[in-house]
Amino acid sequence: MASQDTRGNPIGSSVAEARDAVERALWHMMSFYAEPLADLDAAIAADPLWGLPHTMKAGFLLGLTEPNLCPDAAAHLARARSLADGAPARELAHLEAVELIADGRWHAACRRWDELLLEHPRDALALQWAQLWDFYRGDSIALRLRPARALPEWDADDALRPYVLGLYAFGLEECNLYPQAEEAGRQALRANPRVPWAVHAVAHVMEMQGRFEEGSSWLRQHQPHWSEDNGFAGHLWWHQGLFRLEALDVAGVLRLVDKHLSGDALGITLQRVDAASMLWRLHLLGEPVMERAAALVAGWPADASEAGYYAFNDVHRVLALLAAGQGAAAEAWVARCAERALDAGDARRANHAMAREVGLPLMRGLLALERGDPDAAADAIYPVRAPARGFGGSHAQRDLVDQTLLAAAARGHRRTLGRALVNERLMAKPSTPLTRHWQERLGLREEARA
Repeated sequence: MASQDTRGNPIGSSVAEARDAVERALWHMMSFYAEPLADLDAAIAADPLWGLPHTMKAGFLLGLTEPNLCPDAAAHLARARSLADGAPARELAHLEAVELIADGRWHAACRRWDELLLEHPRDALALQWAQLWDFYRGDSIALRLRPARALPEWDADDALRPYVLGLYAFGLEECNLYPQAEEAGRQALRANPRVPWAVHAVAHVMEMQGRFEEGSSWLRQHQPHWSEDNGFAGHLWWHQGLFRLEALDVAGVLRLVDKHLSGDALGITLQRVDAASMLWRLHLLGEPVMERAAALVAGWPADASEAGYYAFNDVHRVLALLAAGQGAAAEAWVARCAERALDAGDARRANHAMAREVGLPLMRGLLALERGDPDAAADAIYPVRAPARGFGGSHAQRDLVDQTLLAAAARGHRRTLGRALVNERLMAKPSTPLTRHWQERLGLREEARA
């Protein structure tokens, strides 16, 4: 009889030590507590003929969106492929999906995981990875529906079920189903308080509903569970910064940046993206962040292979460069990204469409704003505001597009655009100090009160 994991999924190793190590690695991947690499190495040592740990290492490395890690990921994929003979179809499906990720074909990879989950809805690895690349692709519908299809098949007492429920909560939030998202997130945390993704999902709900003081308290309440030895801590500190920014507590935001979003706290691009986003928002408010942004840029390796690898990251690098006053470097980065976006050899990669349809127009608008042409900035950015979902991130992360448009409207002549954006915000959530700031800058405050 074929070996199975704890959820009844076919597994290609009969070595208990290796299987246990892979299960631990899976928990690390879903919980963000420490990294899974040591346990995957232990699984490889315990069963050198098992390919899945190599596939998992490759997928984890690719998920960091760091081009310099691609060669290591490719080596593990090659090893997994060499061990594929006789592997269960489920593990071969994972290998095929991660190979598609390595080739930049993210949409196809997620379809492969979809097919796998129809047969094995309790495959936590497929749920985790598909949600990650749904997030990178901005596919909010899949973020919600994929875990919804799987959850009824899970045992209530499965140790990983709260983590899957956290995935579902985030998908609900990104589909604007806020009460359901909050309940799902709270349910996950009642089952296990150590589910940072569920804390994160509820924080998103509160962000989208303008509940900034409650959101700040929510993160403080759960802080003992996510702030130590957790790879997601930096992003949750970023969310705390968003809540303080909504209150226009600029001093509080700067304290968070200096303690949690700078220096040694920024080890990978995903963390630098959060820092760049926060500094840019402060920059738009007129806060002097040039020195902090320059430090961020200095610690952000400018590997030429990174330009054009993922449009979402490219935009955030440009934000950091512009906030640092390094306009010429920003122009050069955009030019490198454009060169890759026009390369026909990259046409089948997910990032090709992201860059051409969203990334490049957005970056060109950012350059125009910093050159002192706010009307050109607004004219470039506004048409990609709706398609911006397709280059990844969350509603909260993509709000920097609206923040930039509000600043452009306030500085130039596109006041009707600014008014429309303020109207949207006031229909979506109660007036906040940040919204009132933009009303005042746009000359709308007295009208809004009337």
